[in-house]
Amino acid sequence: MDVSGKVAVVTGSGRGLGLAYARALAAAGASVVVNDVDEAAAGAAAELIVKEGGTAVAEAVAVGTAEAADALVNRAVAEFGRLDVMVTNAGVLRDRVLWKMSDEDFDTVQQVHLRGTFTCARAAAVRMREQGEGGRIVVAGSPAGQRGNFGQTNYAAAKAGIAAMVRTWAMELARAGITANAVVPNAATEMTRTMPLFAPYIEAYEMDGTPFPDALRKGVAFGVAEDCAGLVVFLASEAAKDVTGQCIGIGGDKLSLWSHPQEVSAAYTDGGWSAEAIAAAWPVSVGRHPESYGIPAPTL
Repeated sequence: MDVSGKVAVVTGSGRGLGLAYARALAAAGASVVVNDVDEAAAGAAAELIVKEGGTAVAEAVAVGTAEAADALVNRAVAEFGRLDVMVTNAGVLRDRVLWKMSDEDFDTVQQVHLRGTFTCARAAAVRMREQGEGGRIVVAGSPAGQRGNFGQTNYAAAKAGIAAMVRTWAMELARAGITANAVVPNAATEMTRTMPLFAPYIEAYEMDGTPFPDALRKGVAFGVAEDCAGLVVFLASEAAKDVTGQCIGIGGDKLSLWSHPQEVSAAYTDGGWSAEAIAAAWPVSVGRHPESYGIPAPTL
């Protein structure tokens, strides 16, 4: 897959999934602006890409504001003359159950994930439309945003909002030749290493390279960050010029397409529905097979 000549910004790419995306894009020929809130991490990531034969510069800024988004786009244009791909990967976690989640916990996650994705995508869309040659917006979704997850009101809400934005942008940007898609990754990162299910496998892999078992790689779609990078390169390439408005799962040995929310059942009555009529109809019509929720617990 060749993306030579393209210029990409990857937010949150000092480590983990973002670094894997940036390295894969650079290996495929793109010039990359590496971003991280940690200046040392951003610089080290850019140096690694250059050492591997790629082209990259570092821009240390905390995503979430319009100023930060503009700085990233401006750096891409100043260094490489254009912008073709915006990958919004930066994120944080502040997990708490609802009754213990503070306003700050909620707002911090929304600022980085939801507002950070919005501002970076907006700045990228403005530049790409000015260039008049199309472009690619690739954002980070999550299974939590598709199904909800215990203790993640803030994170699930942000990721659900990101999925909704992608569907909206696919319509708004189509005439400009700009695609918008969400990657829904699952991999060993700083965010997942604290989960008891995955921790021992991640530790074994990092200690001596012990591969993840099929029960993880296939059953749970869980592997290393590099397993997810190919999807980002594909979406950045000409091969994906007609792929837009999609939420695409990737992890381990599994590639999947997530469905969009849609009505699954309906009932009708003349004159509208009273509360009593709904109560009578619910268990035998629209409520007969309620939708599931939450990320299913894996069996290993």
